Amino acid sequence: MNTTVRITEIFHSLQGESRTVGIPTTFVRLTGCPLRCQYCDTAYAFTGGEVKTLEFILQEVSEFSAHHVTVTGGEPLAQPGCLLLLSKLCDAGYEVSLETSGALGIKEVDDRVCIVMDLKTPASKEMHRNLYDNIGILKADDQVKFVICDRQDYDWATFKIAEFRLNEKVSEVLFSPSFEQLPARDLAEWILKDGLRVRMQIQLHKLLWGDVPGV
Repeated sequence: MNTTVRITEIFHSLQGESRTVGIPTTFVRLTGCPLRCQYCDTAYAFTGGEVKTLEFILQEVSEFSAHHVTVTGGEPLAQPGCLLLLSKLCDAGYEVSLETSGALGIKEVDDRVCIVMDLKTPASKEMHRNLYDNIGILKADDQVKFVICDRQDYDWATFKIAEFRLNEKVSEVLFSPSFEQLPARDLAEWILKDGLRVRMQIQLHKLLWGDVPGV
């Protein structure tokens, strides 16, 4: 049983994305990722970090006042110990979410965890890594996210929503404009024109503190 993980940082901030945007949250950022999305804003988590026991992480998390905990990366599921970490956080009474690329299987993730799963768009340059079998495993409380870089990405994501009937499958379908590539207003106008049933999100933490680690 894996009782350690390599982590880049643990920090307390406002959730910047997803259904719980704006809610005080403790973030546990695991190190390492097998993907290289061209817009990645956490490349500093690809390498380095420190190996910590799950008990150490739980103690660190307990020192913050947040009821919500997000396990993120990198790609958290690239580390076998992530699964046990998620379960232990749930056992401790936290509302737990997992941010994952969707390139690795989610079948073994604790059912109590809210999964926020990316589907990688063409402009990400990692679309071929999408593991579409994951969609059939998603729960009604889970969320699917698309990072939109251009109109082609938007049209592709719109097609995937219909293809997999995502509005019926999960609680939230999230559209995020790529921070430096697509004006948020453009994405908003496309969504309104087409009447899409999605939640557009702008990364709150970047608006408040800028594109820096630890927020």
